[in-house]
Amino acid sequence: MPNLNLDPLNDLDWTDLAAVTAATEKVLTDLAQDPALIREYAEIAVANPDLLQPCEHYDILDKIVLHDDPTGWRLRLHVFLPGYYDRPHNHRWTYSSRILHGSYTHTLYGTDDQVGDDGVKVADLASRMIRTETAGDFYTLHHSMIHSVIAEPYTTSLVVRGPAVKDRFIVTDRVTGEAWWQYGAAKESSDDADRKRMTPGQAAACLTRLVELDILPA
Repeated sequence: MPNLNLDPLNDLDWTDLAAVTAATEKVLTDLAQDPALIREYAEIAVANPDLLQPCEHYDILDKIVLHDDPTGWRLRLHVFLPGYYDRPHNHRWTYSSRILHGSYTHTLYGTDDQVGDDGVKVADLASRMIRTETAGDFYTLHHSMIHSVIAEPYTTSLVVRGPAVKDRFIVTDRVTGEAWWQYGAAKESSDDADRKRMTPGQAAACLTRLVELDILPA
């Protein structure tokens, strides 16, 4: 197995944002400084059916699961493809991210206490912070935060996502004014799961592209 010390993430209190930040920054910084180790993790992941199963491919985003911990957290590699943008949304988990390559515009809209069971008035969402995340940047985002990202092509990041703490998250569209709930894998249809599941060929193509861009070593 790859030689990365994951001990800082064991027995972590995911409700303690300071502790999460300290632990995940250590792990992600160590991994980011060793691209060969990232590639080793990724090659093991795409060859392992249990790790490939939760990997996801979309038209504008690839997610490779490098480690799926029994306690519920995951270590992932994200590759933002040309045209990537997302709608303001929150998450089912707290996560930390370190940018390896590229950059994205990151907009924060405040916490989801403005969301009721019937959703949120999209017109009420106002930008509270706009920042640019670039290579070497690190941050931790609480699951209650509503945010959105617009990424440069092939921006690549390492992510530690904590255990899920809720069944659904809100997604909004500022253009149409619509808002809707999306659910985790336990409640989604098999068709939805199949549509986003990464195939071995897609995983191999993702890694080949990262090597061609000198993000991972040959």
